[in-house]
Amino acid sequence: MQGIHEITLHSDAEQAQERQDRRTRWLLSSPALAIIAVFSIAPMAIILVYSFLEPGKYGNVVWSFSLDAWISVFAERDIFDGTLGLADAHLSIFWRSIKLSLLTTFTTMMIGVPMAYYVATRAAGIRNLLLFLITVPFWTNLLIRVLAIQEVIRKDGLINTVLLNLGLVQEPLQMLFTDFAIGFGMTYVFLPLMVLPVYAAVERIDFRLVEAAYDLYASRWTVIRRVIFPIIRPGVIAGSALVFIPSLGEFVIARVLGGGKNLMLGNLIALQFGQGRNWPLGAALSVTMLVLIISVLLIVLRFTKGRING
Repeated sequence: MQGIHEITLHSDAEQAQERQDRRTRWLLSSPALAIIAVFSIAPMAIILVYSFLEPGKYGNVVWSFSLDAWISVFAERDIFDGTLGLADAHLSIFWRSIKLSLLTTFTTMMIGVPMAYYVATRAAGIRNLLLFLITVPFWTNLLIRVLAIQEVIRKDGLINTVLLNLGLVQEPLQMLFTDFAIGFGMTYVFLPLMVLPVYAAVERIDFRLVEAAYDLYASRWTVIRRVIFPIIRPGVIAGSALVFIPSLGEFVIARVLGGGKNLMLGNLIALQFGQGRNWPLGAALSVTMLVLIISVLLIVLRFTKGRING
């Protein structure tokens, strides 16, 4: 009986210590949680509330419940008979944003994965230099980088000058103020966000596995598909999420390289809060974009979890 009593006391002490450790962790985490609540959750709650109100005449909102903003996200009312129809302009911008974000993610993946593999397999000195060169663009303001891209792809820019001098085209190509320009700019800006996670994943590869695969007469493609890619898959998925999410809400690149004609979702939201003076619609569009981003994250997490469990 005494042994059972000692075991019970010991178990109670462990539970008490565990509760104390849990309280300590929550206490230490409370400043970070407070910052997240004040600067992240609270502003999104305000935006959500605004999306259910009526727009004011000169901006701001009228504190009267209304679903007009949410209806206007996907529908528009005819000015003559008041009937609802699809908001073709909004749907077009939604489609352009998703399309360009997916294309940017795919392009950065096609360029970034081989680049990260090359960098990670170099000698230490060269590897550090290449990583430094990859991160250098982050030291420059985003607007300056976008303006530099504008100088490269304009009618008398670098690309057209080279093509004309080589005789590959007879007249300058119109690349600026197109979807191509926006995709080109986003690929350039977000490429490091793909390279760095994949680089971290490649560094973890045990290349003895690659040698073993070659010893078993595996082809180069089989080694990439069955050995290398399964190891670096988490880095590729993380990089894809890091590229797709900011691409979906991109504002500056679309504004400068799109010329105000090829709007993306971020531009549409800014337009409603600015010239449109329709804050509830801007808030509803913001929440819609947030839902899209969260959906992508949930899909990525589910896909990653399935791969890891498999």
